Amino acid sequence: MKTLVAGIGNIFNRDDGFGCEVARHLQDRPLPPEVTVVDYGIRGLHLALDLLEGVDLLVLVDAMATGDGAGTVCVLEPDPEGADAEPLDAHRMDPHAVLRMVAELGGGVGRVVIVGCQPADIGEGIGLSPAVAAAVGPAVRVVQDFLAERSDPCSVA
Repeated sequence: MKTLVAGIGNIFNRDDGFGCEVARHLQDRPLPPEVTVVDYGIRGLHLALDLLEGVDLLVLVDAMATGDGAGTVCVLEPDPEGADAEPLDAHRMDPHAVLRMVAELGGGVGRVVIVGCQPADIGEGIGLSPAVAAAVGPAVRVVQDFLAERSDPCSVA
């Protein structure tokens, strides 16, 4: 099963760089051979084109408003075709728009999971806030646990 873990976000907008930082940490760890980890940043078009090659599982890691306290990590499963998304903008990353573009181009993604984190500060600047920086390790473990579960031949999908 081909899996892509995509770190997304803008490192120049403080906590919006959360997904990029998680991807960087994951790239330094042992992962199953069928898993690829890429820091896409804000390159939505690049992600969409890579998804046209086909993946069974897409794990997006991103800062996202959840309404919880800053640094709270959550897991969601959105519509894999990105229904009701705005058109893709080459200068920002909207995961739903990326998925919609892939579907419009005739591609598909088997399953989509988002590992998100409530940001504290998405203003201009480089570096994560303390609360979100502290959430990087737990998010890495969430992704690793999810991938290990998916790679276990005894697990039920």
